[in-house]
Amino acid sequence: MFRKTRTTVYDILCFQSDTHCNKFPIFSIPVALVSTAPQKSSGTRQSSNRKPPARAPEPEEDEEFSDECPEPNGFFADATQCDKYYACTDGQVEERLCPDGMVFNDFSPVHEKCDLPFNIDCSKRPELQSPKPSKNCPRQNGYFAHDDRAVCDKFYYCVDGKFNAITCPDGLVYNQKTGICTWPDEAKRDGCSSKEVFQFDCPKQNPMSGVLHPRYSDPVDCQYFYVCINGEVPRRNGCSLGKVFNDATKSCDHPKNVPEWLHLSLAHTLVDWYKDQLTDEEIERLNRPKPSRRPVAAGSPPRTRGKAAARPKASEEEEE
Repeated sequence: MFRKTRTTVYDILCFQSDTHCNKFPIFSIPVALVSTAPQKSSGTRQSSNRKPPARAPEPEEDEEFSDECPEPNGFFADATQCDKYYACTDGQVEERLCPDGMVFNDFSPVHEKCDLPFNIDCSKRPELQSPKPSKNCPRQNGYFAHDDRAVCDKFYYCVDGKFNAITCPDGLVYNQKTGICTWPDEAKRDGCSSKEVFQFDCPKQNPMSGVLHPRYSDPVDCQYFYVCINGEVPRRNGCSLGKVFNDATKSCDHPKNVPEWLHLSLAHTLVDWYKDQLTDEEIERLNRPKPSRRPVAAGSPPRTRGKAAARPKASEEEEE
């Protein structure tokens, strides 16, 4: 069933002169013809028994739809069901369905394309085909949240009824509205708020501090810290491998420059911290990082290390 395209007819009135033409659009206004013959006056005014003109019947809702192809050839969306569409070939209609979990993308009648629901507005055609669920897949295709509502950072990607479990990066949760991993305050899922996920409350900030998004060290893991958006909503961030958060400078730093990191509950030494993640050689390089080279100014000759160059011998003429 296709949705018809409605057109509006405008009536144009001209008053007194041509200069007023096409300036007064009206919509289906009945105009009564007035006789110019003189009327006999009577002593008493009689009420008119004439009935007002009958209003045209309003079109029924079914008249908004048509079973005919809008164009002889192309692909067109169904008027009420988002995953149904029609293929028109020389005016002949063929009804088709997207794979379960996908919806029809009606961006162009030239292309036959089914897409994920996150990318298509189905508010005007909300109906869908009956689901065909399988393990961890409410529908055959798509992205779906974990069946345990308390698990916020895991979701399933389903293709033809077979699922792949995916885990969001640390600090993010699955967003059911967009199908991607986002911050908890953006996902707005029940049981997956920033406070529930991080178990961290942003300290009250002095409004005179001038810091819009203050940073605070993670009370458990020295490699991580929290950025409090507008001083209220926490978002967990982390330092690169081998570095810890320096609460004094509010930035990531080498552990030797952050003595207080040793007093955190789970932090002891780099050997203990990375013993299950890195080799001894990698830990040694983290303990004793090589000094970074200073940048050489443009145009200056490169420095060479080694013995000083020998002075050239004087010629015989110079000796005489």
